[in-house]
Parts: sequence; structure tokens; C-alpha cells
Amino acid sequence: MKFFNVVSLNISAEKGVPKKPVKRMVLIKDFGVSGDAHAGSGERQVSLLASEDIDGVNAAGAGVGYGDFAENITTKGIDLVSLTIGTQMKIGEVLLEISRIGKQCHEGCSIMRKTGSCIMPRRGVFAKVIEGGEISCENNGTYGF
Repeated sequence: MKFFNVVSLNISAEKGVPKKPVKRMVLIKDFGVSGDAHAGSGERQVSLLASEDIDGVNAAGAGVGYGDFAENITTKGIDLVSLTIGTQMKIGEVLLEISRIGKQCHEGCSIMRKTGSCIMPRRGVFAKVIEGGEISCENNGTYGF
């Protein structure tokens, strides 16, 4: 079994802006994160990015935080892009299934404007919500799959 931590949960009410950290979020089966602008049916219901990737960008002087890449869930301790499509991850009562690795960056990306480069196309992972529920990172919980 592989284990990882959730270090930040992030939501935004509109697209094209950094997401703001929240203490809790509700994930809806076959839809995504309640209250998030990117929620909807399809393969990119929830986005994940590793804190180690954000740390790497910051080591180069970017000065970005969790949610700035518009990721819903920031993890620690798992190389997300090494997962295969179809891998299932349990976070509390929520079950996610990896549905896409990377994405095509859109024009007007706030990170691209700020840093000149965005890691989501190369390091971001997307998932479908198989079982919904509420998750929290208040206790920096450890989860596995």
C-alpha cells in the first residue's frame, strides 16, 4: 500500500484564478468539488498536484502557494504523475479515480503570467469522484491506496 498526506484543499468560484485554501470540502459523485468553478461531469472533476512540485518551482524563486496552480488537492509523499489512469485513491470517505495525467494549459493562465511556466500540464493529475463525501486536511491526515 502507498501512503500520502493531504496538505491543502483549494477552491475557487471562478476559472482562471488561483484557488484559495479551505479547511474542508465536499466532493460530489460524478461531479467534483462543491462550490468550485471547475466542477462538472467529465474526466477532470478534481485536480491534484504534489507539494514537492510546488516546492521545486519555489526553489527557482517563483513564490507561489498551495492552490496557486488551481489544484483542488495538494498532496505530499506521492509522485502523482507516476500513477496510472484508473488508479483509485481513498481520501477519508471519498474515492477518486485517476482519469488524466497533465493537461493543455489555457491562455490567460495566472501562473503562466506570474512565473513564465506552469507545471500543471506536466505534473498535474485529474480524477473522477467515484464516491463522494467531505474531506478535511485539518489534521494533515495520511491516506493510502
